Amino acid sequence: MIDLSNKVALVTGAAGELGRPIARTLAACGAKVAIHYQSSRDVAQRLCNELNADDATRACTVSGDVGKLDDVLAMRPIIEEKLGPVDIVVNNAVTWFQERPVIEQSFDDFERVFRSSVIHAWATARVFSEPMIERKWGRFISLGTEVTSQALVNRAPYSAAKCAMDGLLRSLARELGQHCITVNQVAPGWVISDKDRRDRDEVQPLYESGVPLRRRGYDQDVAYMIAFLASDLASFVTGVRVPVCGGNIMSEA
Repeated sequence: MIDLSNKVALVTGAAGELGRPIARTLAACGAKVAIHYQSSRDVAQRLCNELNADDATRACTVSGDVGKLDDVLAMRPIIEEKLGPVDIVVNNAVTWFQERPVIEQSFDDFERVFRSSVIHAWATARVFSEPMIERKWGRFISLGTEVTSQALVNRAPYSAAKCAMDGLLRSLARELGQHCITVNQVAPGWVISDKDRRDRDEVQPLYESGVPLRRRGYDQDVAYMIAFLASDLASFVTGVRVPVCGGNIMSEA
C-alpha cells in the first residue's frame, strides 16, 4: 500500500546498521535512493549495487560530513544529477560518544554529537527544503531515540543532542507545514540489527522484561515506520515523535 514511486529519498548514514534496511525499504516502495556515507565507502557501494541490480538509475552514493553545511550543500547537485530533486530526507547518521558521567564528559563529546544530530537536521533542511517548497511536497524524518525519555546515566551528550533536535524539528514542522512539507521523528528502542544477528545477541532478558511486548524490536520495524511517514498515507502527520519500542516509552495523552 505504500507507494513512493517517482520520489527521491536521501538516507544519511545509509551504510550503517539501521541505514541499510531503511534504504532497502524505501527502494522496495518505489523510491530512488541516495545512499550517504562518511567513511564506509565499500559498504555503501555494495548497497548501491544491490539496489541498482535491475535498474542502474535507482540509487547513487554521496559522501560527506552531515554536521558541516558545505558538505551537505555539495551533495545536492550530485543527487539531482543522478536521481533528481530530493523529496524525502531521512536523517539517520549519528556519531557515538564515550559513556561516562556528565561531569566527566568532554567538550568534544558534546560538540560531535550535537553536530551529528542538531546541525545535521538543520543543514539537510536548509539545503533540501527549497525544491520541496517549490513543489509543495516534502518529507523530513529524523531518527530520535527512546533514551531521551529515560534519563539514562552516562549518556548525557546523546540524550541532550536528541532533545535539542526534537525542539528544532518541532519548530521546523510549524514553519514548513504551510508548504505541505511534514517533519517527524521515529524514536526506536534497542532494536535487533545485522550485527546482533551475526553476534547471536538478539535476546536481552533484562531489557525485554520491561517492554510491554516482551521483546526487542527489529531494524525492519523502524524502516516500516519511516516508509509510512514518507508516504501520502501520513500526509496529515507532522511535528510528532513516534516511539517504535514495543511500548517501552509511551507518549503523553
